[in-house]
This record gives sequence, structure tokens and C-alpha cells, in this order.
Amino acid sequence: MASTSKAISNSAHQQGQTCIAFSRDGKIAYTGGLDTLVRIWHTDQGEDQEPEAAYEADEGITAVAAAEGCWLSGGHDSDVRKYIPGKAQLNGLVTSAAGVSIRCLAVDPSGKRVAVASDELSVKIVDLDEITNVVVLKGGHKKRIRKTTWHPSGTILTTSSSDGTIVVWNISDTEAKVENVIDGVIPEVVDPESPEFMHDCSAVWHPSGQYFFAASRTHEIVAISRSTWTKTSSLSDPNTIGATTALALSANGIYLASACKQEILIWSVQTKRVLWKHPGTPNAFTIQIAFSPTENLLAWTDTEGVLSRWRDAIPAGSPDPVRQTAASSAQGTTTKRNSTPPLWGEEPHADAEGGDPYGDDWIIDDLGDGMEDEPEGAKAIRAGDGFVKEMVSITKAQPAFQPGSTPMENKKRYLAYNMVGVIEVTDQDTHHIVNVEFHDRSTRKGYHFTDHFKYDLGSLGERGALFACPPELDHPAQVIYKPYGTWSTQGDWTYALPKDQRVLGLAAGGERPMRSLRDPSSSGGDIQGQGNIVIATSSGDLTFLSGSGMERIVLGVEGEYVTMAAAEEYVLVVHRPGATTIDGSQSLVATLISFEDFQVLQEKPLPIPKGHTLRWIGTTDEGAPAIYDSAGYIHLMIHHRRPNRAAWARLMDTNLLERKQGKDESYWPVGLSQDTFMCLILKGRQEHPGFPRPLIQELPVRLPFRNQDPADSPIEERIARERIHVNLARDALGDELTSPDIDKREVELDKQLLKLIQASCKADKAPRVIELVKRLHFPNSIGAASQLAGFYRLIGLQEKIEAIKLWREQNATPAEEAREARQGFAYEDAPLARPKPFQNFNPPPKVDRPGLTRSAGIVEQTEFTASNIAIRAGRSRAPQAPASRSTSPEGKRKRDDNDDDLSSNAFDVEVKRRAVGESDAVVPSPKPSAYIAIQPGRV
Repeated sequence: MASTSKAISNSAHQQGQTCIAFSRDGKIAYTGGLDTLVRIWHTDQGEDQEPEAAYEADEGITAVAAAEGCWLSGGHDSDVRKYIPGKAQLNGLVTSAAGVSIRCLAVDPSGKRVAVASDELSVKIVDLDEITNVVVLKGGHKKRIRKTTWHPSGTILTTSSSDGTIVVWNISDTEAKVENVIDGVIPEVVDPESPEFMHDCSAVWHPSGQYFFAASRTHEIVAISRSTWTKTSSLSDPNTIGATTALALSANGIYLASACKQEILIWSVQTKRVLWKHPGTPNAFTIQIAFSPTENLLAWTDTEGVLSRWRDAIPAGSPDPVRQTAASSAQGTTTKRNSTPPLWGEEPHADAEGGDPYGDDWIIDDLGDGMEDEPEGAKAIRAGDGFVKEMVSITKAQPAFQPGSTPMENKKRYLAYNMVGVIEVTDQDTHHIVNVEFHDRSTRKGYHFTDHFKYDLGSLGERGALFACPPELDHPAQVIYKPYGTWSTQGDWTYALPKDQRVLGLAAGGERPMRSLRDPSSSGGDIQGQGNIVIATSSGDLTFLSGSGMERIVLGVEGEYVTMAAAEEYVLVVHRPGATTIDGSQSLVATLISFEDFQVLQEKPLPIPKGHTLRWIGTTDEGAPAIYDSAGYIHLMIHHRRPNRAAWARLMDTNLLERKQGKDESYWPVGLSQDTFMCLILKGRQEHPGFPRPLIQELPVRLPFRNQDPADSPIEERIARERIHVNLARDALGDELTSPDIDKREVELDKQLLKLIQASCKADKAPRVIELVKRLHFPNSIGAASQLAGFYRLIGLQEKIEAIKLWREQNATPAEEAREARQGFAYEDAPLARPKPFQNFNPPPKVDRPGLTRSAGIVEQTEFTASNIAIRAGRSRAPQAPASRSTSPEGKRKRDDNDDDLSSNAFDVEVKRRAVGESDAVVPSPKPSAYIAIQPGRV
């Protein structure tokens, strides 16, 4: 059941690092920031309160903590100060570092001691009642210490260093010692000025003391066992990808809160699933998060200096985050109470005699309230596919992104990474160093330059590199294009946007070079132009420019821009025409726009599964659009050259790869060919590649067919995949009938089909043979199929195959039919000619509407009508019949058999003529007359 409450926010400090801590009674929240202030917030007051502030620090505050009878603060000025609880009144100094920054303050469970971590390689444990009583922990780390936390028993201290290690200190004896060093879990972050250095890397202990949680370098939340100091489980959600920046456990250990990007998540420790979400501050990430120790309240601070408080974060009907339950002590383990150290030290409610209310041997109920029936409406938090809804049940819209780009980490990032090359950026504080390298160095020459504009977008095309910088102060957003050819000294050009606009996306397209672009002479290089440029701006338009900087057209985007990629002839633009759906669909649409005349060639919705997002778009070696989503599916747009007739074919499912079975890895797409998927391997929950630059891996492309026949299924998959690419190549022919490459590929297809035909003939599957024969391309191949049928003595089947061959020879070939279809597409999509008004003075053409003609009766002419009197009189004077006709004894002529034949034939002829030629003929009489057949008007 989604929480119906909303967080309230206060602007607490300036932008940058912030910190937060609750008082031990939960009534006060202390926040610190780079503005040197510590603000004191009352949790029972709203967002309109005026907090008291402590001003004693000379530099920014990096850590705050609450102890028994005081609260503490530390910062970049190297001092740790002590204040009166709930007041901004200084009560003295606790300790100082040797001119380095304080990084973390951690108070033990009893509230009597504080562990101070700084840029020094040691940790100080100071007795708050007697500050001269100091224990120094040395020798555990080789680099500065970022975080430190206490075990619930107060006998173990864990410290997290910037070298990526977690050191476990045993301080139960008079002399502290290192119990274990855990390496390879948390990320290594050396630069203290990088945003990653502010991420939470602390070991968050569960109240049971049997394990702790930590944000791993693979973007997972892992649980480390107290007994083995190894990973026992992990928390991950397919809809949440990215680095975890903050962690916190509820007072009873039932819930775990984490921050990822601009989102707050609450997990169930038992089920390891996300229960509720809340959006964070836009364009900021959360630095520290904390549960109130006494009430249902969650608070956090972020890089924008905002304090957010989420009251009733755990909805009614769910287990309370504060009330102690058996599940808060352990998770389904059998424990001896006598061998377990005290978890909470000297607590007021602890048993004075140290007795155990559960007995000596007891099994902890790790379900807590989990066995209770699900409250009414609780199923509303999930859809049928398990997708978790947000507070207001609206899917978060995927923001705009640049294909092949990564965020800045450790002062390095990729602006572009594709099959042409790589654009790397190194942050030097005052400027950037941009390094452009190419995979094929024989065609293009790499280079590097100093960037004072700090470009944040880049695109690497076939003809040049494109960069864009954001607006800053009085400087507008700019786009710079650097063509690869060096024979012209005026190649680079700059395009500036208005001050109130910024660049959302870039795309550089153009034809592939036919010769080297490294020739500096005026006669060298390539003369196919410098490509095409497309710029997406925040004003909702697409600006098309030529490779020389000439503006061509500005098109409006029908919705919200997401991303785009350019090819030789077109640009593929992905946008969101409306809103996302409530069940997790991003509702994205891809539009194919021609560079030649800006026609919309295709407009198709993206086949992204619900609950997933688009990760990459690009083009194949043959120029077909392709996409990759977070579900691991690769889709190819087939028939994209046929206007308005394209479709998305699922080309590959990376979840079915053999190498992925039993591994937790994902893939960063770089390029796609007919048989190979070029990508970078990402381990665990890693979202993007890092440095040093990893090698490109080639994975085989396989259609996700479900037929598991070991003999036929590989051949069928190969035929289907090859036919897709043959059709793509045939669509590009135009009026040409075929090409040598297509003929060669179709011959190979026929060879594979003949293998299937042979297997079907052997198994006596005649219908399958007929179906396969119809798919053959050449008459010789059909003849070979006929021979196979004869070899297996399938005479009837052989005759049918020969009939198919004869029919194929007498009709158009598949290549001719495909060409006629292409010509028909061009005719159907030809623009309508606009008529010229007042230019045609001819009478309108006659319109024949038979259904609207007036009905008219038909007069039947017989010998008894008045108009035939003369005919009857002539017959009465006619001579007698010839002697050949015999008469009856009564003097009457005997009817000859020919008379019946004449009558019946005349009637039959008349009926046939009426049926064929006269739709309005009168139905004949039951006794027809022979005259009807000879009337002039009726013949």
C-alpha cells in the first residue's frame, strides 16, 4: 500500500555537502552545511519554523551527532565542538585534528563516547565525560577515513576508507585491535572534491548486531555477516538503477531507507523488496538520511541544501518502525542468550538482572507481524507484474539523455562512445581536457583540446564531432562542430542559442567516408560533404543544420524530447507525446525524419516493457534503427525504408545469453551488426562504464525463438535472421532488380532451407516440405528439392514440387515482385496534385449511377397480342405439313420428338442469355413458347 503522506521541505543550507542527525529523544533534528551553520529543527513544527543556528564554526560543517547530554559538530576547520542539548550554546571543544577536515562523528550506543574520523589515517575515540581519555586507532587504513559506525554492543567499531576498505576494530579489550579488513565491497574514491566522495559508504549495523548493510561498488546494497565477514545477501530492484548515496535503518531494524539519484526508497529487510518511494529534490542527490529514533519520521538532506521530512513514511497498517519486535533482534536464527553480548548497553528499560524474557534457548520470530492478513487495499502498491508505484501512482518520466554518454565520476566521463570512436573528458576544475579517439585510425586522426566552456553533451558522427555547453551567467548555450577533414582551415564553426534556451540533445549524421579523411592536401580528403547536424533545444524544437553551419529548418517536437541518433539519410528522434501511464509505461514514440526533404518516414511507438526505460538508440551497419532497453531487449526497425510500414522486430534478448547464466551483469551497447552485438560488460548493478576504458566485447546475436529442437531450431533462427537483413538490403535497391551480394546471400539461404527440406522429407512431413519449398528463391533450388523428394520415394510430393517449379517459371520471380512492391509504395505515397481553381471550363464528366435509374416495364410479345394478327392470318393460309409427318387416326398431327427438342432448346438458350447478358430480363412463363427465342428484341 503506497504511503499517502508527503514530505515537507526547508531550504536549510547553501548548495554542497550537508549532514543531519536526530537527538536521542527524536524531538530535535540538527543539520549542517557548507555555510558554517548548524541549524536546530523541532520535528513537531512545520515548514514555516525559524530554526535556531550555531555560528561558531569557521568553515563548512561536515558532520553532526547527538550524544547523551549534548550534541556535537565537526567541519573543515578541524574542530569538534560540544553544545547543550537542543540549544545553540557552545559547551566547549572535544578534540581537534591536525589541520585536516573532520569527516564523520559517531556516538556509541550508550551515548558516552564519540569516534572521530578525519583525513588523518587514525580514528580517535573520545570519552565525552572526560575528554582527555582518548583511544587512538592506528594502522588500519592507508588513505583518509570517510565514515565510522558502532556495533550495537559498543565493542566493535567499523571504519570506511577512501581506498575502498572497511576495517573492523575490536575494542572490547583495553587495547584495540583489527579484527578483519573487508575489501572490494565499497567503491574507492580518492578525490575528496568529487561528488562520489559525499556518498555514504558507512557500515550500517542492524540492531541484532549479526550483520551490517553497505552500498557496494556495483550499486547494490549488500549485507555482510558478523560471523564470517562475507556477503550473505543483497538488496536490488530492477526499476532502480544507480549508485546508492545514503543508507539508514529504522530503530527496530525492520525497514531500510536508501537514496538513489533523486529518489528515496524504503525497503523491507525481511523480503528485500522496495515497499514505498518518495521523490527527492530535482537535480540533486541525497547525502545523508536518518530515521527518527522515537517516531514514524524519515528525514534527509541533499546537495541543494534542502532538508526534507517525511512524516508517517510507514503507512498505517504496516509494522511500526520504532516498536521493538522479535524481528529487530535477528532474522530467523537460533541463538543462545548467554553467548550474545548486550546489544544496547545501559538502557533504562533493560532487564536489571540481565535475564532473558524468551528463556535460555529461544528461536526468534523473524516474521514479526508478517503472518497477519494483508490489510485491505495493500495490494494496490504493486501491479500485476510487481512494478512498484510511487506515492501518487504516476510513473516517473525518463529524462532526456545522450546515447553513449556517462555522468561525471572521479572527474572523468564519456561524452560519446560508439562504433566511430570515444570522446573522453577530464575535469581540471578550471577547465576540461577533451580527448577524441577513433577505432579506425587509418581513416581519422585522433586529437585532444582544452575546453574552457565545459561541454556536457557530445556526438561522434561519420563526418565530424559535435559538442554543446550549457548556459552560464551571461554566456548562452553554444554548439561547436569540428569536421574531421583537415584540408580546410575554416572547418570548425559555432552555433549560439538564445540566453533562455539550452541544448537537450545532439546528433551528427553523414555518409561514411570512401577514403581517408587524414589527407591534409586540398586535393585529398572526401568530397561528400561534412554531414548533417540536428540540435534539440529546451524550447521544444529540432534545428537542422548542414555540416558547414547553414540553418536548414526548425521542426517542432510533438511532446517531450528524450533522445536521438543520426544515420546517413535520416535522424531517429525519440519523444514522449503525452504523459506516462499509471502502470509503468514510458509511452515513447520514435520518429524517422529524412535529411533530404524532412519527411517523416516512420513514426512508431517503442516496444519497451512496462516498468522499464530506454537505454540506447543507434543504427546498425546497414543503417537500420535499433534500440536497447533496461529489460535487456534489442529491437530492430525492419522495413524502415518503406514509408509508414515499419515494425519493431525483437532481435535479441540478452537475458538468454549463455555467459549471463549465473552471473549478475548487464551490457552497455556500443554498436550492432547482423551477427554481433558490440557492448561493454557491466558487473552487478553498475550502470555505466568507468575508467580505464574497458574493451569492447562482441556477443552473438540470436533471435529469441522458443523452439528447442537441437537440429532444426539453429537453422530456422539463422534463416529468419538472415532474411531480415536481406529484406533490408533489398529495400535499398530502388528500381534495381537485385545485386550480387543479395544473390549470394539468397543462395546461402536456399542451402539452409534445403537442409530443412531434407530433414522433413526423411520424417515424411509433406506439408512442411511444401511450405519450405515456397520459400526457396531460385528454380534450381526447387529442382534440388524435387530430387530430394524423389530420393525418399515421395512421388506425390515430388509432383507437387514440380508444379510449384512450373508455376514459378511462368510467373514473376520474388525479386521482380519485390521491385513491383517498392514501386507500388512510391506510387501510393506520392504527393497529391493540388488542382488549380477556375482553370477548367469543360462540362463535368458524365457519372453513371445504375442504381439511381428509373424503373421501366417490359412488354412481352407473343402470337396472341394485337400486333401479331397478320402473322396469325398468314399461318392459317400456310400449306399443309409435308407427308413425312404422320397423322393420327383422328386427323390430328402427332407431335414429333424434335418439336420438344426445339422448344426445350429455345427455352434453355433464352434462359442462358438472360442469365449472362440481361440482368433485367423477365422470368419466363411455366409454359414457354418457342417464339420467345426468335423475337428480334429478345435475342
